[in-house]
Amino acid sequence: MFIKRVGIDLGTTSTLVHLPGRGIVINEPSVVAISLVDKKVLAVGLEAKEMIGRTPDTIVASRPLREGVIADYRTTEAMIRYFINKALGGVRIFRPEVMIAVPAGITSTERRAVIDATLSAGAKAAYIIKEPVAAAIGANIPIGSASGHMIVDMGGGTSEIAVISLGGIVANNSVRVGGTKFDLAITEYIRRKYGLAIGERTAEDIKIKIGSALPLEEKLVMDIKGRDMVLGLPRTISIVSDDITEAIQDELSNIIQAIKFVLQNTPPELSADVIDKGMVLSGGSALLRNIDKLIAQATGVNAYVADEPILCVARGTGVALDNLESYKRSILSAR
Repeated sequence: MFIKRVGIDLGTTSTLVHLPGRGIVINEPSVVAISLVDKKVLAVGLEAKEMIGRTPDTIVASRPLREGVIADYRTTEAMIRYFINKALGGVRIFRPEVMIAVPAGITSTERRAVIDATLSAGAKAAYIIKEPVAAAIGANIPIGSASGHMIVDMGGGTSEIAVISLGGIVANNSVRVGGTKFDLAITEYIRRKYGLAIGERTAEDIKIKIGSALPLEEKLVMDIKGRDMVLGLPRTISIVSDDITEAIQDELSNIIQAIKFVLQNTPPELSADVIDKGMVLSGGSALLRNIDKLIAQATGVNAYVADEPILCVARGTGVALDNLESYKRSILSAR
């Protein structure tokens, strides 16, 4: 088989690359470090993430995607090229076919930018698949059946909610709320309540270690370091899991409103299917403690976290690439 195929989950916070037959080969942060002096890319992925908040004036480490869409075209192209080369090896005779997962709510201009960046990065053909569809395929949901399946894909930049039947999206909604908004809310809350300035990496660490969507019976405690807002000196404080629950309430309620909107716009027959089967949660933010319980309480529909929720979209792109004919209704192609 000479045609190389690559599936990419191009996320706001992480990029995952899937090669058919080999599975997920790359899972790295969507961060690029660029030298402002000669505009050269210095590092991509894990190496670049280490530089966030620690660079001199001449280097900027940033995320080229904001809320699931391209904010910086040139940097995104460099990042896609880096990940394709790393997955397939530098020297290739044949250019690969690449499938990229994008938010369901992106505009045609944003979609075009993803396709152009992928082709410029060395792809022979670019295919676009909507994230909820890819997530559903990756979570082993039989999307081709004449039955309603609900998927909630909560990533770093966006949360995608869709009801899928017969391989297509029947009702969907997309909100630009995800893990990065949680991190910002935590940063702001700690600054307001404790007068302590913390960085984006510390906020993410707090969310992972003690974050919960609902108050916990056994409170989790964590010591964090930051800069005192008044004295300007380093300080260490202890925070509890309830602080984080309170900090991210607004973001969680935005996601719940989006889920309710989709449920209200789902045809009655499919609504009955969703109530019977419940909804599946995927994406990195689905790992937040008790988020499934919160969604079930708020909507009255059972919610289940998929196996390895972070990998669902990337795995789905790989399966769809392997079965292009079967999934062609769900995929937009651009040569």
